Amino acid sequence: MTKILPMLFILFTTLIYAQSEMKCVTGKCSGGEASIDKKIPTKEQERQITSTKRSLPQSMPQLKQPDKKVATKSGIHHPKPVTVKQLFNVRTVKVTAQQTAREMTNYGYIVADEARKRVVTPLFSGYVKKLFVKERYSRVKEGDPLLSIYAPEVYKAKLEYLNALKFNAKHPAAAMVKSAKQKLILLGVDKREIARIKAEQSVDPLTTLYAPQDGWIIEKSVLEGSYASAKKPLFVILDLHSVWMEALIYQEQLETMEAMQKYAITLKGFHKRFNAHKEHLYPILDPKASTATLRLRIENPDGFLKPGMYATLHSYGKTVTRLILPRTAVIRKNGKWYAFLATEFEGEYEPIEVKVKPLDDERFEIIEGLKEGERVVNNALFMMDSDAQINGIY
Repeated sequence: MTKILPMLFILFTTLIYAQSEMKCVTGKCSGGEASIDKKIPTKEQERQITSTKRSLPQSMPQLKQPDKKVATKSGIHHPKPVTVKQLFNVRTVKVTAQQTAREMTNYGYIVADEARKRVVTPLFSGYVKKLFVKERYSRVKEGDPLLSIYAPEVYKAKLEYLNALKFNAKHPAAAMVKSAKQKLILLGVDKREIARIKAEQSVDPLTTLYAPQDGWIIEKSVLEGSYASAKKPLFVILDLHSVWMEALIYQEQLETMEAMQKYAITLKGFHKRFNAHKEHLYPILDPKASTATLRLRIENPDGFLKPGMYATLHSYGKTVTRLILPRTAVIRKNGKWYAFLATEFEGEYEPIEVKVKPLDDERFEIIEGLKEGERVVNNALFMMDSDAQINGIY
């Protein structure tokens, strides 16, 4: 019995120790209470957590993922429209049908009409005794005297004509008179001077040259007292009642230019417009700039247009009805054109793929994708585009 009691005591002690170890393994020590091991964050960690919470957006746009696209007559639409929400600073514009003509703009210069240049060259030689037009760029009218010249050849022909008239008065010799008169005409003597010889029965040793047309003296190569040669031009007179414009046409514009029907000219700094008439497309292109030259004629009765002026050519095609949108209402993305269509819900806009063609510098013609009367965003397209990219609409 004395041996059994110590063994029971040892066994009882062992069981108590094992039970205590099991409680510690399950997290219950120190009298069976749960042990909670908490780490207290430092002040620096608390600041980082607060900063992260502030940087998170308060609300994110909830957009549905786009369904498969379905092609329709009016463009490519989603069965369930995927929209972009914008509630501020958005202006819309309506798709309108307008009677318009395709316009093309080119640039060039006003040049002189070569058909309206006249060169004054004497058919005889002589000495210039008096010069009536002494300055270049003087304006003259047809019949105004330019200079008086002494030419022995002409003086001799005048005397022959006077003698023929006197002889014909006594002995009829019409052929002689006609031959002497024709010689003066071929020498360039004015008809008025020939008539004066017959009326006054006298001859002036000086012969006067007159302006053959209205215009400006753009070239002058004679001085008073100089010798004028029969082969030397003395004056060049330019009439500006009609002028040309030579406009540069790029190679890729030649086909479009063939369809143009009306032409107008404007000048920088002036509000007046001038109608022009297409005359000739020069057959040779400039290889350096790959441009052709189109010549147009412009009536200029008041002489307002002057050679050397820089001008803009506006060419117009046939007038037809087109759907029109301003260029600011269309955006290009990944090689395609898009417009943001206003939906029935305020502030929601649906991106629509459209086909467009440039009409002029400010407008697009809508070929496909929109209908007349529909409204699209006319500004803030960059915001719409950004939202559409973020939400995977494109």
